[in-house]
Amino acid sequence: MEPTGLFCVAPTRVTVGEPFALKIRVLGPVRKIPCSGNFCDRKPALKSPFNLNVARNIHFHDNCLPEWSGELALESGNVLDGPRRIVFDGRAQGVFRGDTRPIGVFGGFSLSRPGIHFIRLIDPVSGVEGWSNPVQASVDPPCEHIYWGDPHWQTFFSDGIRCPEELYTFARDEGFLDFGAISDHMEAVTARQWDYFQAVANDFNEPGRFVTLIGQEWTHHHPAGGAPGHRNIYFSGDGGPVLRSNDPDCDTLAKLWARLDAVHGQEVIAIPHHPANVVMGVDWEQGWNPKYERAVEIHSVWGSSEKHADDGNLMPIAHCRGEQRGRHVADALKRGYRLGFVGGGDIHDGRPGDPLHTESYLSGSGKFWPSGFTAVYTPKLTRQSVFAAIRDHRTYATTQSRILLDAAFAGTGDRRRVDVLAASEEGIHEVALVVGGEDVHILHPEGCGRVFEVRDVPLALSPQTSAFVRIITNRGHMAWSSPVWG
Repeated sequence: MEPTGLFCVAPTRVTVGEPFALKIRVLGPVRKIPCSGNFCDRKPALKSPFNLNVARNIHFHDNCLPEWSGELALESGNVLDGPRRIVFDGRAQGVFRGDTRPIGVFGGFSLSRPGIHFIRLIDPVSGVEGWSNPVQASVDPPCEHIYWGDPHWQTFFSDGIRCPEELYTFARDEGFLDFGAISDHMEAVTARQWDYFQAVANDFNEPGRFVTLIGQEWTHHHPAGGAPGHRNIYFSGDGGPVLRSNDPDCDTLAKLWARLDAVHGQEVIAIPHHPANVVMGVDWEQGWNPKYERAVEIHSVWGSSEKHADDGNLMPIAHCRGEQRGRHVADALKRGYRLGFVGGGDIHDGRPGDPLHTESYLSGSGKFWPSGFTAVYTPKLTRQSVFAAIRDHRTYATTQSRILLDAAFAGTGDRRRVDVLAASEEGIHEVALVVGGEDVHILHPEGCGRVFEVRDVPLALSPQTSAFVRIITNRGHMAWSSPVWG
């Protein structure tokens, strides 16, 4: 069986001459993985008793070739030092014991010149090719790296599939994420199950390789009836209390904030998600808590909540009666709510970092968009540094694409200026500067350039006016920088 695609991830920022690795999966036709298991089958595994959710008709699928051996050629002009070919030998590959799929991590590479570079992979036999994400090389070590994560997954304990060990393994070894979090619905999770969730998250937390956050979802539906909407709760430490919207001491926002006030010895963040939705969205009129609500999930598989479809949203929420005016991120910003931007999956199909919702949802439950990613600017990859980046708005959000975005705002008030650097292997189609919810500058780079840079763009901001940068690639993927204010 021949490959149908190549998935390659490289670090986003490196120093010239610094060794780095490429993470590679050789893709094939999407196939359903049986829901099966025996008492002696170790987890995680590909075949699993947790591969099916009958109620929601979700079945686990895989898009990697079941087995393959061959060589991939590498191209990156004359700036890539290291091997010129990647070898999958059919044996030393895969994720699980006995796994023969062509998945691997290959080291020994470095870049010899500063700049933004892309690495092309080619299977000489089939002619299939793939590109890495952009890699920014600098002469001096970067003050901040860019790490990629998805902090929003569901397990079979609520309304998803796969167990926590399988989700963390997939995120790290197949989705090639740097950090992530299970943020399962807590309303039916017992205290002992919550202990287990936290233990697994801590077991998989490995600073410098893969970081986990302790997370959960407080699920309060139907804002039209007075409910405030969902919040994903994250703790900076290695544990916290279970918070259920159907418990009498936690069934309103005021009670949730009181429960969080009682948490000592660590910080807590509460992130509203899919806020624009009619059923599951957020009623901004119920207020904003600046202590805990440090960020908003601007995009997930449900769609983008930046603004309404009639105002130019390319990926509006269609599920659960669609979107409702007054609940978009733009509306929250106009109210003066100072929220950074994160992207999340809200994945239910067991594949954080690479969902296959079109295939996994067997009943065809409507339109899903690409998953959301969160990029964090931080000097090192630790739980504390990832948490701090989200807390301090040192993030940007994307739609399942590792777009490089650096929006550097300088000055104050009516003397603000911004430099924008954006790069994507898909090419940059549009760069928009959004001020007070309006697109005040829209730039369309010429051709199919993968790198776009503009410097010293002026803008005037009052203290309550927000500004951020939105990127659209030639294939329709998007990125949003976290806002700044005057």
